[in-house]
Amino acid sequence: MKYNVYHNPRCRKSREAIKYLEDIGADFTVVKYLDQAFDQNTLSEILSKINLKPSQILRKNELIWKKEFSKKELTEEAILNLLIAHPQLIERPIVTTPESGVLARPIENLINFLK
Repeated sequence: MKYNVYHNPRCRKSREAIKYLEDIGADFTVVKYLDQAFDQNTLSEILSKINLKPSQILRKNELIWKKEFSKKELTEEAILNLLIAHPQLIERPIVTTPESGVLARPIENLINFLK
C-alpha cells in the first residue's frame, strides 16, 4: 500500500513517523505541507480520511494561535480556512492512504493504523 506522509521536517514526531515507515519498509511519499500549501478541497479530504474536525488537528500552542486567534469564537469552517492560511497550525504528522488515514501522533496511532 502507498502512503502519503504530511510532514514538517522540524517536528520530532513527524521525523519519528517517517523513520518508523522506513524501518518497516513501507512505500510512502513525503508531502512537506509547509512548502506545498493545502487548498480547501485537499485539506477537507484529508480530514475526512482521518475522521477528525479542523479543531481536532489545530496546534493551540503555536504563537500565532495564542496571539491572534485563541480568544475568538471560530466555526469549524473558519478553523479550516485558518489551517489553510497558516499550515504551521496543523498537527503532524498525518499519514493517509487513498481510502483512510490517521493523525500519527503519538506514534502508537500510526502503529495501530498499520496493523
